[in-house]
Amino acid sequence: MAESDIKFVSWNVNGLRAVWKKEFVDSFRRMNPDILAVQETKIQDHQLTDEMRNMPGYEAYWSHASVKKGYSGVGVYTRIPPLEVKFGMGIPEYDEEGRILELHFDDFIFFNIYFPNGGMGEDRLRYKLDFYKDFFAYLDEYKTAGKSLIITGDYNTAHNEIDLKNPESNENTSGFMRVERDCLDRIVADGYVDTFRRLYPDTIRYSWWTYRFKARERNVGWRLDYFFSTTDLVESGRIQDAFIDNDIFGSDHCPVGLILGPEC
Repeated sequence: MAESDIKFVSWNVNGLRAVWKKEFVDSFRRMNPDILAVQETKIQDHQLTDEMRNMPGYEAYWSHASVKKGYSGVGVYTRIPPLEVKFGMGIPEYDEEGRILELHFDDFIFFNIYFPNGGMGEDRLRYKLDFYKDFFAYLDEYKTAGKSLIITGDYNTAHNEIDLKNPESNENTSGFMRVERDCLDRIVADGYVDTFRRLYPDTIRYSWWTYRFKARERNVGWRLDYFFSTTDLVESGRIQDAFIDNDIFGSDHCPVGLILGPEC
């Protein structure tokens, strides 16, 4: 990794207070990201400790759920000061769940997203599908204007059969239903690139395991966490590498990452 490269890491921590007790700070230092995105923080602003807010060398930004406590939420730690930060996309039914952080930098816009889980009933599945549609319509305005975009987070969908251990038995399970996978198909068709799969088309690697049945120990998992980017970052050669760090524990998800090279 060159000195001018930017290392991004994304991690669904399944509760910031819980993961903080499981060597989160040590894991943070070990990963040494320039920008760390966390999802499912399950925390309100007044519950953030000084240590959580003030990681040495980083600025921190948070979006919290206002609809209920202990739910959803995203955060970003960044060594690179952003030019602008937005919280949400101006649609109250999404923004009130604290799922979106948007950071503008000199030559790209970074999004940290906790996409909805559709497994709690028909209403939540429809909410999830609508979120995909409306969020990427929001992004398309930036893309059409020629902006370079990086979109990370827990997408809550395994895209293809290679992305989960048992695809056949999960065809009717939210997270691998055809209607959810179709959303990711449309994203790719519209010019967004799954960076890990572009670089490693045949690699089997997962980022989430249920806590039950010793699933992580047996590596019975799903790849739910992604870094998508606009095609210009791939075609220009700026996407140097993508990775999934199975050696970091503390959550039912593991961190995923991206290395971005300098602008030519």
